Amino acid sequence: MKFVVSSTLLLRNLQAVAGVINSNNTLPILDDFLFEMEDETLKITASDLETTMSVSLELTMAGETGCIAIPAKILLDILKTFSEIPLTFTISEETQGVEISAGEGKYKLSGHNGEDYPKVPEMDAISSVNLPSRLLASAIVKTVFAAGTDELRPVMTGVFCEITPEDITFVATDAHKLVRYKRTDVKSEISSSFILPKKPLNQLKNQLMHEETDVKVNYNTTNASFTWNNFNLICRLIDGRFPNYEAVIPTLNPNILTIERLPFLSSIKRVAIFANQSTHQIRLKMSGKELMISAEDVDYSNEAKERLTCNYEGEDMEIGFNSRFMIEMINNVESEEIRIEMSQPNRAGILLPVEKENSDENILMLVMPVMLNQ
Repeated sequence: MKFVVSSTLLLRNLQAVAGVINSNNTLPILDDFLFEMEDETLKITASDLETTMSVSLELTMAGETGCIAIPAKILLDILKTFSEIPLTFTISEETQGVEISAGEGKYKLSGHNGEDYPKVPEMDAISSVNLPSRLLASAIVKTVFAAGTDELRPVMTGVFCEITPEDITFVATDAHKLVRYKRTDVKSEISSSFILPKKPLNQLKNQLMHEETDVKVNYNTTNASFTWNNFNLICRLIDGRFPNYEAVIPTLNPNILTIERLPFLSSIKRVAIFANQSTHQIRLKMSGKELMISAEDVDYSNEAKERLTCNYEGEDMEIGFNSRFMIEMINNVESEEIRIEMSQPNRAGILLPVEKENSDENILMLVMPVMLNQ
């Protein structure tokens, strides 16, 4: 098995799929990339059993079909040292030896039998939907940060995706915060839903942020696959029933705060430095055109207050929030002004963008309050 490939092309594509590989694998072969050569197409695969990502490269100089697993770390380390140079890979399938020739240099390493590499799961009884890459990347960016980390509640560690004849909805929650991202410009003839794990979503986000292409999504009851350009990612879905998120979104919120996003975000960041380091609690005190943001840490006698001009409709109110959750949410809204709708100090607040860049986009963020210790 022999082929010639550009060092920068190979490195760029290996780095794209390398994020799938775990730092501590149960199977040693999962520390490797699988190289498969057929005709003049080189297919490179990385897997952690739950998520498998592959990329196909069309090569002009290649001979013989075959497959081999090559240790990922040493291969990435050597490729990072090359400038743009053609590399010749010569692989013996008998000894599993890999020889890389680059200019005047020769580098040898031991590979493993490619036949031992875990096989990609076959998907049957699939449904399909096509999504623009920017739409999918935007949906992931605006929801995945709100997913939980509690492994005892696995359904809340991923992003719930619901496709209907009217729209597509992505939802993530960790019971303290919730984000619902809805698009009406994507539809499906049949209604279906599934829960996508966080790791493959982050892989997709990294790859799709700067792409302008369509992503074909195939899914069934156990797996979902994403195909775009020369990439394919397949992942196991999270099994279980996602919580009834609609039930926790309050509908009557007479107290409405409208404020410029960036000054509000900057104030929260400054004031939060003085908050209790375990609760990260900040207070919002609203009356008329005035918003007072404050925080204190009694243990260290730290205290901060800032006054901002705002537009507030409703009864005077004081409510506490976790500053970290607020900062995360406000960072993921793009409008110049935001609106926070509230009913009572012990009920969830809803954060919404005032202006929409896209009329097909609908985003709602919910954050639970922190009980104020008077």
